[in-house]
Amino acid sequence: MDTNPEFSPQEQPREGDVSESPEDDDDAAVTTTIRERGVKSSGTFSFLATGRDFQPADISHQYTEQEKRFLGTFTSLDYLPSHSNVYKNWLKRQRSSRYQVHRWLLMGIIGFTVGFIGFVMHQLIELIADVKWTKATEYIESSDYVAAWGWSLAYSVLFVLVSSSTVVFLCPSAGGSGIPEVTGFLNGTHIPKMFSLKTMIVKFISCVCAVGCNMPVGPEGPMIHLGALVGATLSQYNIRICSQFHNPEDKRNFISAGAAAGVASAFGAPVGGLLFSMEEVSSFWTTTLSWQIFFCCMVSTFTTDLFNSALTRFTYTGDFGYFKKERYILFSIAYGINVNILMFLPTLVIGVIGGMLGALFTFISLKLTRTRKRVLGHMKKFTAKIVKVLEPAFLMLVMTTVCLFAPALFSCSQFTCAEGQPSNIRYSCKNDSRTDTHVESSVARYHCPRGSSWSVSNTTYYTNETYNEVATLLFWTGEDAVKHLFSRETPFEFGYVSLCSVLPFYFLMVCWASGTAVSAGILVPMLFIGGLYGRTIGRVLISILVSSKSTDEGYWNWMDPGAFALIGAASFFGGVTRLTKAVTVIMIELTNDVQFLLPIMVAIMVAKWIGDFFTHPHYHSLLELKCIPFLPPEPQVVIDKKLINLDLFKVSDVMSQPVIIVKERESVDVLARLLRETQHGGFPIVRTKGNVDSSFCGIITRQELNVLMLQEELFESTDAQNELYDVTLIEYTELRPDRAGQPPGLEEKLKAYVSNRQYTQLFVDLKPYINQSAMCIPERFSLYRTYIIFRSLGLRHLVVTDDKNSVVGMITRKDLMDFNLVAKISKVLNREIQTLEIGVPLEVI
Repeated sequence: MDTNPEFSPQEQPREGDVSESPEDDDDAAVTTTIRERGVKSSGTFSFLATGRDFQPADISHQYTEQEKRFLGTFTSLDYLPSHSNVYKNWLKRQRSSRYQVHRWLLMGIIGFTVGFIGFVMHQLIELIADVKWTKATEYIESSDYVAAWGWSLAYSVLFVLVSSSTVVFLCPSAGGSGIPEVTGFLNGTHIPKMFSLKTMIVKFISCVCAVGCNMPVGPEGPMIHLGALVGATLSQYNIRICSQFHNPEDKRNFISAGAAAGVASAFGAPVGGLLFSMEEVSSFWTTTLSWQIFFCCMVSTFTTDLFNSALTRFTYTGDFGYFKKERYILFSIAYGINVNILMFLPTLVIGVIGGMLGALFTFISLKLTRTRKRVLGHMKKFTAKIVKVLEPAFLMLVMTTVCLFAPALFSCSQFTCAEGQPSNIRYSCKNDSRTDTHVESSVARYHCPRGSSWSVSNTTYYTNETYNEVATLLFWTGEDAVKHLFSRETPFEFGYVSLCSVLPFYFLMVCWASGTAVSAGILVPMLFIGGLYGRTIGRVLISILVSSKSTDEGYWNWMDPGAFALIGAASFFGGVTRLTKAVTVIMIELTNDVQFLLPIMVAIMVAKWIGDFFTHPHYHSLLELKCIPFLPPEPQVVIDKKLINLDLFKVSDVMSQPVIIVKERESVDVLARLLRETQHGGFPIVRTKGNVDSSFCGIITRQELNVLMLQEELFESTDAQNELYDVTLIEYTELRPDRAGQPPGLEEKLKAYVSNRQYTQLFVDLKPYINQSAMCIPERFSLYRTYIIFRSLGLRHLVVTDDKNSVVGMITRKDLMDFNLVAKISKVLNREIQTLEIGVPLEVI
């Protein structure tokens, strides 16, 4: 699940660092732009408003005023720890000689833990699904369809209610895939409760129950979140080996490693996991971190494969350490096919379909989620929770009914094989040893006669047995269906009617399921949907080949529906996520089909280009839906359908001002009033000497001030000597910025400090706690370069100074978000539409 509206962060201090200046009335350009994008006069958006759910990749997302306020409740985190004296003192006590050894060791432990969790999860899912379908098949074979439906429905509803109720009542933050939240956190946004032990347990239970009961979702998304949870939990554990990693930089790096290990375990794709983390999840990357995460992914994949080699549904198979291809390659391809240049024509068509369907999937999912939130918003809180719990059960009612009864509407299909030569297709032919064309023996019979097989020669076997194509696609788990779609040398296993009937149904079911209150993802369903239309295109090519009666069979053997199902799966995967490198490598590692590398790359690139024309990438759209602040690698500011060159604007055009500043040695009364009367996340520290203007010397965060104000032993009288101070009074570990929120008892203390006049004569020496390496830039600095510096260094605050090093403004994450850049630059353009301040004609590119 991915579009879960259940997540609702606790109220946090607004991510702002300056007092808000009143908006001026010069908003003509902004108003015009908003109206062009489909905003109604009431403040709501039309159904196809550009910048909402329908939003090309180069168009910034449009938020309502309520969404902007909610977005402002999130706080940010610096990527690097505060470079203060207390931090340096803590750093000196760490054993640097063992730092790298412990880092690699912890990476291996994280990889092993994530790999084992992945093994247990898949074993449980297979066990739950096997019990359901084995019993249902027995009822179907005895023609008791009502009993089969009743058993399947009761079994599915039981597990899906466990899945949804644990999320709704125990831990709402465990809902969905968790990928948007992990991405947002690694981008620098603090998201409460996303990395707790409770979230991990509920995530695991909910995912196993939802996927195991055949809900149209997959376990791969939650595995990414579970991996991130393992990375966060183990690295921050209060033991000696982990204590040196108790800083925001290392915590994020281990979370990135855990997320990558989750992909590696789920798909059996260590390189794909590394690239997925680098391309989609992580915002900060180094060469050293690449090697460490690669090692973590390798250990994770090895652990999962090692246990899978010995156990199937927790039953020992006696092959411990023997990595069978069908076990450690999820969708192993048995037959390789030569690639023909003509293959790229249908590949382009598949890429276009993948991009359009991927955008449509994102659009429908977002619309369903917004409708769900709107309907639930009119209900009482407890009633809304009950509805959230029951919605997946109703979905399973529809899903179970269709899966059990829809196959009865389709006729039985005969087995086919090529007798003697590939072009000599025969019905009721089981197999022929002289050719590879066949129908898999693992297809589902449903109500079709069992029949028998007989030999007509030493090479050919015939059968009067039949099977049901729709049942083959809808029974068992999504992974089993994908394996059937990817099967090679099975051109006639599925016909047009079955493929085209299952595609719209499953597409809509996944759109619906992705927003329900369960913990699940959509990665395997994406492969299934793409495989359906990809195999349909392959089936069309086979029909053309058969009608042409071509005799050059060797030249045309690239026309395999299973091969195009693989290309279709890659195109839909890319069309939804817009990932390129990661999806390509994951598809190759999933199938072990290196020959199709180039067609897969072409399909993914075309799908990305087409999808970007209609919507933002799926997971980025979810970040926008959940109002989680996120800064992409490059700014995209489009006004009046023209991309603005931010190098032509200054940081002073968008900075917030005026700024509330604090002195190096400040009175307790002033600090208490600041914390009570403002919600800013940090304050610039200035140094004043005589009549000289205040000079910027660092930043202190709100969380650090909160902790300091609880330590009355730090308060000094007016005549205290502040040249000497003891940096050991407050340890760095107590000031860790990831511990957001107000400490207990602080509000009562602040009230006492403000009401008692004696605290006006008591001071706090802030010098030991100031971030001495806080960044500052001049007010004439390029806006584009400001964005790159802020994003690349993972900053939370960026101070703007004048020529005298006095603080004149502040840049925060909210100031650099697309919607805010569009609004502020529109005002600048409206005031100076012809020329910039430096006299160069305004240009847009």
